[in-house]
Amino acid sequence: MNVIVIVSDSLRRDHLPCYGNQTVQAPRLAAFARQAVVFDGCRTASFPTVPARADLLTGRHSFVFRDWGPLPRSEVTLPALLARAGYLTFGVADTPFLLRNGYGYDRGFHDFVWIRGQRQGPERDDVQRGWKGEEDRFAPATLSFAARWLERHVDERFFLYVDTWDPHEPWDPPAHYVRRHLHDYSGEQVAPCYWDWREDGYTERQLEVAHACYMAEIAMVDRWFGLLLDRISTLGLEDDTAIFFLSDHGFYFGEHGLLGKSRFRWEGGVSFEEGWIRGLKVGYIYRSPLHQELVRVPLLVRIPGVAPGRVGALCGLPDLMPTILELAGVEVPESVQGASLMGLLRGEMDRAHPLWVSSAALHNPGAVSRMVDDQIREVREGSPSTITDGEWELLYSTSAEPAELYRCREDPGHRENLLPQHREVAESLHRRFIVWLEEMGAADEALRTRRVLSELGKMPAT
Repeated sequence: MNVIVIVSDSLRRDHLPCYGNQTVQAPRLAAFARQAVVFDGCRTASFPTVPARADLLTGRHSFVFRDWGPLPRSEVTLPALLARAGYLTFGVADTPFLLRNGYGYDRGFHDFVWIRGQRQGPERDDVQRGWKGEEDRFAPATLSFAARWLERHVDERFFLYVDTWDPHEPWDPPAHYVRRHLHDYSGEQVAPCYWDWREDGYTERQLEVAHACYMAEIAMVDRWFGLLLDRISTLGLEDDTAIFFLSDHGFYFGEHGLLGKSRFRWEGGVSFEEGWIRGLKVGYIYRSPLHQELVRVPLLVRIPGVAPGRVGALCGLPDLMPTILELAGVEVPESVQGASLMGLLRGEMDRAHPLWVSSAALHNPGAVSRMVDDQIREVREGSPSTITDGEWELLYSTSAEPAELYRCREDPGHRENLLPQHREVAESLHRRFIVWLEEMGAADEALRTRRVLSELGKMPAT
């Protein structure tokens, strides 16, 4: 069976019609969902962009072992295994970071094409000067390139990986998409502050513009995803091609006071956007909780012979590699930590994981991270991992900081911290978290600072 994997970066689960959103216009994804298995319990594992791709390509919980960085040569990758099994493996992406600086996320692909321009600065400026219409923008260019590639390789058995950074910022969709949500839109753009938006002086209008442009980019992705589906259909590939559509994480648009997906400041306390403009290279990471707006991600899977439906079980990106390998009849290597979802897809089981953990790298305060083109980022405050059993969610960073506990279903917005009333639930989830980390092979230093559930107290000052 052929396999196509499509990743749309930063696409919030609750912004798609199949997950209940009645505002965002995404008719092609809605129609695709009616033909697919919709996963309600899919979550990010390693956060954010590059670690999530490592999860997908290696079937491992990458945050346990390393930070954002190059794909180690020792890792066995999904495209490499499929290539050995006789698949033609091809990737096309406009997501930056995957190939530059020796990152090597094209390993195992017979061919990999990068659509340049998403990187801020001279590269983006140069590409945008050549835009003549919507088809020149990044998601349209990436998805249409994939469609043309299919035309040339329709008679081969293939694994096609498509990775578009939209609807990740900067949000610059055609204005006609934005006006569906903001009738008086006049072309203005808003950059996220990656901080408390009120504290940084953002207005309600700026928040509204940012969100409207984000929803507009989802609509643009939807249109060009639909054109790719049309090409799959006209080429006669529907009956022997499995299609996976997913995202890596979400984004905050005012929830929890934030506009961004983490809390960050450049040296000297300079804001996110100003630091980019000034070309600063040293920044600081502050406590960045992974609430449901970030960790719950869409996963839609259409496989010939598998009936459409919905699955509520916990799962995530590390599970895709063993799932695809099972589809392809390829043995799953021992290094893989994810679980195949084929039993869930066929209705033969109702659970793949009793516990799920979403997390950035397991840094302790004072550690130095190199993210986004190897820029230095010092960890000022630990960022909580999110541990869930499907009913409860525990946000926990290290023993030195307080934790938070929420009910998943009754309180998806995480408005009421129930840890004071249900300390025993938090302690149980924490114990299971430590056992899970040990089973995954976490380093002693990460375990040492996480073995105790912090006492109740005030949130750490920024």
